[in-house]
Amino acid sequence: MPFPVQICKVIMKKLLSPFKRSDKEEKDPILEGSGSGKYQKYISINNDASGSSSSSEESPTVTCPTCRGIGRIPRGQEKELVALIPYSDQRLKPRRTKCYVCIAVFSCLVICAIVAALLIQLSVTVDHAGVNSSLVAHDASTSTVYLETTNKLNITNDNLIGIKILDLNVEVLHMSVVVGTLNLKEDGTVGSRVTNKQIFYTVKSNVQDPNTFKVCTWDQIKVHNILLLIQGYLKFSHIGHEEQVQFSGYEYLDCKNNSTVPQ
Repeated sequence: MPFPVQICKVIMKKLLSPFKRSDKEEKDPILEGSGSGKYQKYISINNDASGSSSSSEESPTVTCPTCRGIGRIPRGQEKELVALIPYSDQRLKPRRTKCYVCIAVFSCLVICAIVAALLIQLSVTVDHAGVNSSLVAHDASTSTVYLETTNKLNITNDNLIGIKILDLNVEVLHMSVVVGTLNLKEDGTVGSRVTNKQIFYTVKSNVQDPNTFKVCTWDQIKVHNILLLIQGYLKFSHIGHEEQVQFSGYEYLDCKNNSTVPQ
């Protein structure tokens, strides 16, 4: 064999010597204790009752319910079996759980309170606030007193949502007789939490009574006042449904003078 070839073989043996194992190393067992006959015992689910009892006495272990003690799961059941998570796994103990639960409960309570406050119907009151101004005329041929009065209403809305006024119906009575009516289609609104919002309306009345005409026109009578009863109702809408509130009140009107200045 030529000398250069021998030199190449020697160099290759030295380069490959770290990757080769000796015969003794190849015969050594890979698992610890397998050469001496000491090996770990596994429990088989196919053992009978006697075998299972003896195995459980030798090794205090429990058969894995998922893999059935064989260390592998059957093919095709990867999506059917349930994995076992240790009780000490941190994924089962999320942090700040109480804080998150308290925040969620508090948020639900706040939302429920807001919804209840918006949806629950509170009181809407309407009060007759008297006469603002009036015009008086007399007709001696028919003993009639013509009245044109401008009255005031005070509206109080305790709701958190405003109301929309729809209709205003008013009757004017003198000695239990209807002497004037008004049916007005309003298109106004009353905001939320508003107190004593004033609305003005004008009613024309005709009092045809000889005694009342004498009270209003005779100079021998010092007091020329007549008593009128104002009653009616106000219809409004609130969150999609309609309601109406009744009101009533008395007013003394000077029927001698031609006009009464606004109060």
